[in-house]
Amino acid sequence: MFRLSRKQKGRPESHMANTSKPSSKLKILYGEGDSEVLAAQAVTIQQAGYHVTPAEGRQQVQDALRQETFDLVILGPTLTKNDRHHLPYIVKKAHQETRVLVTHTDGEGHHAVDATLETGRSMNALLEKIASMYPQQATAKAAGK
Repeated sequence: MFRLSRKQKGRPESHMANTSKPSSKLKILYGEGDSEVLAAQAVTIQQAGYHVTPAEGRQQVQDALRQETFDLVILGPTLTKNDRHHLPYIVKKAHQETRVLVTHTDGEGHHAVDATLETGRSMNALLEKIASMYPQQATAKAAGK
């Protein structure tokens, strides 16, 4: 059956509900153990075009996971090794589809981790890793420039 649009019926489109897609910004939960590192690096990630929720320490990461869902959780190098080991399980238990990127690794494998970044890599390397994990986001950002 053929239906006329509001415009074709002579009704103004401004009265229509907003049906546009929600923001395509990647939602990232970024956890660090050091507040200064967290603040500086969260800003850098945000300036790269991502929506970042900072979390200082294991408890804030867990609290954030209970309050909302994220596309990606980044566990930074100033979290303890124990936190970087246990938090991926907690992320996957809370939201199976959320991807986990752990920094400050030495190539060690972990079944609940989707990607790692070796010790000593730069913020640019982190941003490149995020882009490689979400190529559709990188393509959309490049097209928007």
